[in-house]
Amino acid sequence: MEVQCYLFVLLGSMLFVDKSRDRLRPAINLFLKDHRRLTDYAWGAGALAYLYRQLGVATRAGSKGLCGCLTLLQAWIYEYFPLFRPSQLPQSPDAPRASSWISPRLPGGDEARQRLARYRQLLDELSADDVTWTPYGRDGHTDIPRSLYTGPIRFSDIVEGYDSARCLRQFGYRQIIPRAMTVPHDQYRPASGSSYIVFWDPWVNQLWDNVAARRLDLDFASRPCEQPSEIVEEYVDWFLTRSHPRITHPTDGEPQPRPLLVHQVSYDFLLLFQI
Repeated sequence: MEVQCYLFVLLGSMLFVDKSRDRLRPAINLFLKDHRRLTDYAWGAGALAYLYRQLGVATRAGSKGLCGCLTLLQAWIYEYFPLFRPSQLPQSPDAPRASSWISPRLPGGDEARQRLARYRQLLDELSADDVTWTPYGRDGHTDIPRSLYTGPIRFSDIVEGYDSARCLRQFGYRQIIPRAMTVPHDQYRPASGSSYIVFWDPWVNQLWDNVAARRLDLDFASRPCEQPSEIVEEYVDWFLTRSHPRITHPTDGEPQPRPLLVHQVSYDFLLLFQI
């Protein structure tokens, strides 16, 4: 019982964090009743699915703040975007990678707003050279075959889509236009984010267990990159119809239209939502 209580607090306060501060999700306890099965669960995929859902909720106009495993999100940012990295401690290869980063001081008031504006500007000015495309090496997927999985990932009643073909450059392969993802049957995403619900067909639960059929074949889908940021020519047009190329919006003076970006410039910001 003591071990179950400890894991309940650990998971609820680290991987599956919500905005209730001093409360934990009861659903976590369902996975802890039989300690012999703890290693059967894909905790990493569950934490990622939960984080994806919280990122979706955070995009709602009435949402304030962000929850989920923010340590995972911060570590991902530090690995891929050197411009935003804090100081790093020397570490043995066996230690958790995220523990090497020194947490920066959190500003407040005007300093926080100025830093936010600066970060948005840096994101809008990112070039392909500002990204570490393969922070885990070009062969990381051979050590962790699940990283090539394509399909829904799940934690409890939360199901989110995951498509490894949308980020081929992290495997050292040229980015292609990915095929259409498995999409929810229905969804309800109000502006407040308080009743954010996504409905999936029951059959998606079977996809995670069929690893062989859902594993991306890199050599069939693409080819190794000659340059770290290499993409197929048609990818720019595909990307621009599905994303916002800029974060900063003009707020001073007369409203200005968003700048139109030509293909030569477009290559520099195709990384903004490759998460």
